[in-house]
Amino acid sequence: MNRTLVGALGALMLVAAGVFWWQGHAAVQKNPALAAVPSSAPSAEASEDDTLPTADGDGLQGPALPHASEASREQRRFDRFDKDRDGRITRNELLAPRAKDFRKLDVDGNNLLSFDEWAVSTENKFKSADANGDGALTRAEFVTTKQKTKKASCACK
Repeated sequence: MNRTLVGALGALMLVAAGVFWWQGHAAVQKNPALAAVPSSAPSAEASEDDTLPTADGDGLQGPALPHASEASREQRRFDRFDKDRDGRITRNELLAPRAKDFRKLDVDGNNLLSFDEWAVSTENKFKSADANGDGALTRAEFVTTKQKTKKASCACK
């Protein structure tokens, strides 16, 4: 039994190696359409620009390298906060992105954030999950508080 299994596995490996060799050999062969026209003598219809370059690449030059920005990651981060571009970040500039979120939570507008205002999203989630309104969640009610997973939006076709 073991010899049969090893023999079959060996035969499969040999067939796979043959297929890979065959595919590799086919990819290396020259294109027959290009082989019909000698590369050293262009046809009468082809202009000087239509000839194929030689393999050595003499006289050929690729495109220029892209210019890299001198700004580092920290410099770019600093520039995002420095709104007035004076080279300094003030307290207001640093806290400005957070002010909008704070105003959403400060429902009564007194610039003081109470625990209830801070926990309003959790409180709303609890109230919506408590179906019978008894102030406690059963296992079935608690299941409804699970975060919804986002499905990947792939337009692959």
